[in-house]
Amino acid sequence: MRILYHHRIASKDGQAVHVEEIIHALRAAGHEVLLVGPQWMEEKSFGFEGGVVSRLKKMIPRALYELLEYGYNIVAIVRLWRAVRRFKPEVIYERYNLYFTAGILVKKLTGLPLLLEVNAPLFHERSKFGGIGLPALARHTERVAWRGADKVLVVTGVLGSIVQAEGVPAGRIVVIPNGIDPEKFAHLGDLTAAKNRLGLSGSIVLGFTGFMREWHGLDRLVEVVAAAPGRHLLLVGDGPARPLIERRAAELGVQDRVRITGIVPRNEVASYVEAFDVALQPDVVDYASPLKLFEYLALGRAIVAPDKPNIREVLTHEDNALLFPQGDHAAMSSAIERLCQDEALRERLGQHARETINTRSLTWESNAGTIVSLMRQLQHA
Repeated sequence: MRILYHHRIASKDGQAVHVEEIIHALRAAGHEVLLVGPQWMEEKSFGFEGGVVSRLKKMIPRALYELLEYGYNIVAIVRLWRAVRRFKPEVIYERYNLYFTAGILVKKLTGLPLLLEVNAPLFHERSKFGGIGLPALARHTERVAWRGADKVLVVTGVLGSIVQAEGVPAGRIVVIPNGIDPEKFAHLGDLTAAKNRLGLSGSIVLGFTGFMREWHGLDRLVEVVAAAPGRHLLLVGDGPARPLIERRAAELGVQDRVRITGIVPRNEVASYVEAFDVALQPDVVDYASPLKLFEYLALGRAIVAPDKPNIREVLTHEDNALLFPQGDHAAMSSAIERLCQDEALRERLGQHARETINTRSLTWESNAGTIVSLMRQLQHA
């Protein structure tokens, strides 16, 4: 099958990981995939945050920046139209972004089926965390994109409910959670060797990967480390919460037992997770399907995460994780403390975590198979 994959990502982060993994899985299954989108996303290293686009966003008024986002549709339509004429795809697969309606227009012009991948309700998200300069236009374009697609692929059932509430029929919404590539984890899993490699031998390692925000509450994990000797906090990534974490570590005198790696190459992240005794997801937005969670599962780590509907779509309390009430930092600390003191529990949860990948088919290969099946259904509709 010939698939035209369309996106507007300007940064090399978790979004780019999802794009790359899905395309790789589709191509591995024998399908032809043409990627149409900003070229710099492919050229930059992991952690790239958009370059001139990111700087422009900070320099000009919000409404003007959003008009430029909307205007990008002209560029996207031209690129898509040329790609359709040259590549002759059988279907368009688009990753949703706010003010991004080019795929819908090309679908109408060509009659090609369009699958729209939605990873977040961006109007709501940007309104809450950054603000929207043109709310009426933003809301309108989001609805146009969601309602105009033949299938809307969401990463959680919670997100599916949000999409449905905006007027998309339930029959057009399909839940496809994030996943992993088992081959990238097949040689990993030796906890002792990983700790030795990182100079953490003999420690109980509490770990987290990803962008560190203050609402994660990572500074409270420093207190868990300080509660007993022999514990180490390993934070793989960077972010605005880093100064707060480092300050708290200094206050408690445990700087030597708190390590923040900064941004590391994407293909090296799992080698750090391999050293975790306890893998942490302190908080998460209500509709997300965190990539880190699937890596924790694949490596068979004991997981501590908030008890939220989107998390319960993957994790079960006392089976493959310990869940705590959302926002209850004392309960989170208690769950971590319990795992620190109970090696057998860590091993049991970790084994069940690893089994979850297979029992739930949480792989990019499985996701690609579902996507292709939906494409074939649309072809014969």
